[in-house]
Amino acid sequence: MADFQTMRAAGAGTRSALIDEGLKAHMNKVYATMSVGMLLTGGVAWAVGTNDAMMAAIYGTALKWVVIFAPLVMVFAFGAIINRISAAAAQLFFYAYASLMGLSLASIFAIYTGTSIAQTFLVTAIAFAGLSLYGYTTKRDLSGFGTFLMMGLIGVVVASIVNIFLASSALQFAISVVGVLIFAGLTAFDTQSIKNEYVQHAQMGDSEWLGKSAIMGALRLYLDFINMFMFLLQFLGNRE
Repeated sequence: MADFQTMRAAGAGTRSALIDEGLKAHMNKVYATMSVGMLLTGGVAWAVGTNDAMMAAIYGTALKWVVIFAPLVMVFAFGAIINRISAAAAQLFFYAYASLMGLSLASIFAIYTGTSIAQTFLVTAIAFAGLSLYGYTTKRDLSGFGTFLMMGLIGVVVASIVNIFLASSALQFAISVVGVLIFAGLTAFDTQSIKNEYVQHAQMGDSEWLGKSAIMGALRLYLDFINMFMFLLQFLGNRE
């Protein structure tokens, strides 16, 4: 009986070690995929934003509305088709989305100085790294903050739409501050969620889900980073 209990404990310990090893590989893939997406976004945004002819061709015509709203459409489409496509196709879709987001963000190079963009990106990267590390390592359950953060996000979206008509600089500043706080919280929350979801599915042996989850996780953290960067840029960036 004692031998059986020892073997059972050893088996559980081995399985736990395998899950831990798999989790590290999973998170590395999440961050690597996100990083490639960020490079694509930054590269496309810089290439287009510093080219006057391309900026005129896109933002001087009705094509600008396609560029602005296409990333939002692709996010919803991604969620709808993720269960019907392969992991390789999902990764390709994410990279296409990141490239299109670069087109959408190209205008920042016409609005802000390159130095302030670089400085804001560095600040965002440092903050993101710290918040994501906290979300990964903390023993505190952050799931209770999810509903609060989503309600705050909806409030920011509504306020942003209203401010399109009001054009209030004070309201825009408040939206930017609240937006930074919300996406800072979402960075920690999403990191912990990605970690916990992996552990749950790994225990169930759901290999099909595990093949695509890193891409979805990369998308979640990518969106947290991009939005935090854009809100920070609105009050840290120096205009041309």
